[in-house]
Amino acid sequence: MLHVLKNSWPLFLGILLLMMGNGLQGSLLGVRGGIEGFSTGEMSVVMAAYFLGFLGGSRMAPELIRRVGHVRVFAALASLISAVLILYPVLSDPVSWTLGRIVIGFCFSGVYVTAESWLNNSATNETRGQALSLYMIVQMAGVVAGQGLLAMGDPAGYVLFIIPSVLVSVSFAPILLSVSPTPAFDTAKPLSLKALYAISPLGVVGMLILGGLFAAQFGMAAVYATEAGMTLAEISMFVASMSIGALVLQFPIGWLSDRMDRRMLILLIALFGALAGIAAFAAERAGGANGNFALILAAGFLIGGMTSPLYALLLAYTNDFLEVDDMAAASGGLVFVNGLGAIAGPIIVGWLMAAFGPPGYFIFITALMLSLAGYALWRMSRRPAPSVEETSPYTPVLPSASPVAVEVAQELAQEMAGESEDPDEGEGGPGKTAENSERGG
Repeated sequence: MLHVLKNSWPLFLGILLLMMGNGLQGSLLGVRGGIEGFSTGEMSVVMAAYFLGFLGGSRMAPELIRRVGHVRVFAALASLISAVLILYPVLSDPVSWTLGRIVIGFCFSGVYVTAESWLNNSATNETRGQALSLYMIVQMAGVVAGQGLLAMGDPAGYVLFIIPSVLVSVSFAPILLSVSPTPAFDTAKPLSLKALYAISPLGVVGMLILGGLFAAQFGMAAVYATEAGMTLAEISMFVASMSIGALVLQFPIGWLSDRMDRRMLILLIALFGALAGIAAFAAERAGGANGNFALILAAGFLIGGMTSPLYALLLAYTNDFLEVDDMAAASGGLVFVNGLGAIAGPIIVGWLMAAFGPPGYFIFITALMLSLAGYALWRMSRRPAPSVEETSPYTPVLPSASPVAVEVAQELAQEMAGESEDPDEGEGGPGKTAENSERGG
């Protein structure tokens, strides 16, 4: 991993700064919206707009890159992000913020596609897995560091909006000034959603549910914390706890994923997440964030630690029923489904918080976790699990990744599955679907 960092440190530095800026701006808007007097419903639309733009950008950015190249796309989108961040405190109304969030979501998606293409190009077959893991660590470190910056200024002023603008502006300097060559860009032809659902219903439904869960954490955590009356320091700690949980628990869950029935693991993770949501709901009802902050912080750690690893786990589970050559092609459909869930998530959370107050945030998380657990349990009755020896490998990737990183993870799983497949087994090796499809799709 040190070798990967040595060869690609400008890229990782740029990504770190990007994630610091993105992590700070999301939490800052949640706090500033409360100061401006925006309703919970208005803030939910503002936060959902980011995921709408992100989904659009993930589908349009590849074509932009093919037309004008990586460098121009990266510089143009990063400049737009920087400009919008400065405009937020000037145009303090929900409509302007919603439009700004769409633009920022679109631009961040395009920036991630570009940066991840560079990362993939700079890695070799031997270092691609290490590069992907390091990329995930840098992403989460940037989000956590961004929460630390939230307490460095007054959210009612302008300074905290200037900081992420500067971070984003500076972020593309080490990337564009590095000696790394511009990579050729290509993506796999995606599988249709109908074909994906026929192959792995749990993979598709799980990704839809997970999109809502991730959006609630990344988009609405600061809105909830503000409504709950947390201090600025407590807000930053609560939001950061989810990212820290995601980073700490990603690898233990990945280790388990390669050693047991993945549907059972999905069921257990969802149940643990639901229990954490119930505990936080009870703490909120009993004494609020002020009286039970430590418990709510611990619940945030567990919720984040359960949600983010589920993304890679659902990818790996879907791969168990895919032909090896179709693994990369499946990434586009899975990212799209996840994006649909992410758009709806903040809006539903906002409605629940308007109806039930701050505890509505944990009602949403608990309901989705229980829904995922219930669906996983039902799917376990529909067909037998493949043997552990036949499953595809777990590769770490986060819900915030663009389709490029997800496709890279799928390609890595494809390579590892191909290496482990016994040539004498013919069609019965890892990732083959013929037998499993006959068992119930």
